[in-house]
Amino acid sequence: MPETSADDAGAGEVLIGGAFAVDVARPLAGAGGGLPAFVAHDRKGGRTGLMAVQVQPDAPARAQALNMLPQTQVDGVLSPLAHGPAPDASGVPAWFVICQAPPGPPLAAAGDAPARPWGEAELLDRLLRPAAHALEQLQACHATHRAIRPDNLFRAGAGEPVMLGSAWAAPPASLQPALYEPPYAAMCLPCGRGDGSIADDVYALGVTLLVLALGRLPMAGLDDAAIIRRKLEMGSFAALAGDERLPPAIADLVRGMLAEDPEHRPPPALLADPATARARRVAARPPRRAQRPLEMGPQAAWTARTLAYALATDPDRGGRLLRSGSVDRWIRRSLGDSQLAARLEEAVRLRATDPDAEDQRADGLLTARAVAALDPLAPLCWRGIAVWPDGLGPAIVAAGTAGGGEAGTEVADALQQVVAAEAVAAWAAARPDRCDPLILRADAHQHRMLQRLRGWGGGMTRLRYTLNPLLACRSRMLDGRMVVRLPELLPALEAAAARQELHGQLPVDREIAAFVAARGELRAEGDLVALAEPPRPEIAAVVALRVLARLQLRLNGEAVPALAAWLAALAAPALAVWRNRDGRERRERALAEAAQTGHLTAMLEVLDDPPARAADERALQEALAAVQRIDAQLAQIAAGGPARADAARRIGQEAVACAGAVALTIATVAAVLG
Repeated sequence: MPETSADDAGAGEVLIGGAFAVDVARPLAGAGGGLPAFVAHDRKGGRTGLMAVQVQPDAPARAQALNMLPQTQVDGVLSPLAHGPAPDASGVPAWFVICQAPPGPPLAAAGDAPARPWGEAELLDRLLRPAAHALEQLQACHATHRAIRPDNLFRAGAGEPVMLGSAWAAPPASLQPALYEPPYAAMCLPCGRGDGSIADDVYALGVTLLVLALGRLPMAGLDDAAIIRRKLEMGSFAALAGDERLPPAIADLVRGMLAEDPEHRPPPALLADPATARARRVAARPPRRAQRPLEMGPQAAWTARTLAYALATDPDRGGRLLRSGSVDRWIRRSLGDSQLAARLEEAVRLRATDPDAEDQRADGLLTARAVAALDPLAPLCWRGIAVWPDGLGPAIVAAGTAGGGEAGTEVADALQQVVAAEAVAAWAAARPDRCDPLILRADAHQHRMLQRLRGWGGGMTRLRYTLNPLLACRSRMLDGRMVVRLPELLPALEAAAARQELHGQLPVDREIAAFVAARGELRAEGDLVALAEPPRPEIAAVVALRVLARLQLRLNGEAVPALAAWLAALAAPALAVWRNRDGRERRERALAEAAQTGHLTAMLEVLDDPPARAADERALQEALAAVQRIDAQLAQIAAGGPARADAARRIGQEAVACAGAVALTIATVAAVLG
């Protein structure tokens, strides 16, 4: 592979982790383990031999491994060094994982057989020992690889040790063909296979040993379902090796590495000494085979594991057979396993006591419990899909990708039912020896609570971001900008504010709200509920401002004047509640000034000021009371006028009568004296 150089960084060059630049003009064919890969440059340390693997939008990178492995030196693996956003070949922002570039070409092209069979010594010294050493280091880091196959194994040249390829830029095992995975992983949704255990890497390494020893691909021409059924019917080693003649040492090693029970496979530390690993023997009881098969449509089940697979892939027909008792009779009479029949009978009994006994949820739980009882190694199976609990997050992302079609919608609906029914808890309770039911029940309950949260901060959207820490926010307002962490949100919204067509809507939609809640802004929960059904548009704008202002304050974010102007225009009508005209005008000016500074908290202080608002309301009430008093006085005055006029008339009449009497008296006296 070509080496990179520490050329001077160009103006405006995007650096991942402050150090690494992606040269999208120089792709590295076959280097990314099934993903696009490009030459990368270390602008800070000057390291050479680096590449950038591009993450696909519908398949988020492995957050746990990427957070842990860069701090640890793992020999024999293309370990991750950093990850972050950068423009892809078309200029669209994408997420990249920076890691070592392969030392040479892969052992085989994707989907092709190796060029030649390998000899025993070469397999042991150049593949098994270095790979086992690498897996041992990964195991010490509590990590798995989950991408071991010939087209993701590299070496500098003939006689050189093999190096494990990159496995961090996609969900675990999501790019693995069914050939290289145990049946309990291969049957899952590609993005729902979960991290698994180091024993799953041992299995993939065993298949790779077999492929290189044979010089060809076993079961070529069979589809994934046929490969899985054949492995379940015959056992992995018999299905893959068949009657092929292998070197005795390789045959013994591969047989142990392909053990059906992961606990029976040799650990990496033992594989580093092939002679000791070959001598290891684990007494595994062969599966009980029925006297006659149980027919389920095109499938015929001879063992409990093949019956479990048939129930998982044809849940409707399987549910009818379970409820009718056909499965119970076959297990008791043909398979002769009364203990297994009793466990299934308990699952059917739980189905009968379910309060929703006629709906899909109850049938789904019945099938999940039955599959777990029949095959404790099997994943959670629900309505025709299979997923491991730790693969639920990436599976939700893959199923919800735009353009997934009808099949994608069905898968998304099934995953939503898994969460709503807390199916993981029921599945775990049916296989307590293979997992921790208490932890899984708590996780299932938490997921259901998030799904049921009201408002924009809940639902499957919130769960999608919660379970995928490296999933970019999918709001269309962000116009493709890569926003994975909370500090990246406000700058992205500031850039979005340049699009005038957005200014008629809030700068917070359902996707942004769920993203904010999932990334740890728990104080916004109440506001996010209010955003879903605001009483008036201006109130929603104030609520959105409160969410973003709190975010800016918490992260010590830079000023966002364009976003502030956007919010100010939407929230300005909220000032109409202020009754004092002078005060309202002062606040309008203060809002405009605060928006120009780009500090959202200052804007919020203008719009959301409860003490001042209470004082304004008191002043209004006092003014209203004063007006009422004046009106009452005027009314009283107006009401007293007629009474005073009537009194004046009476007094006037009395005065006239009195004056007349006085005049008459004077006239009478004058006449007498005259």
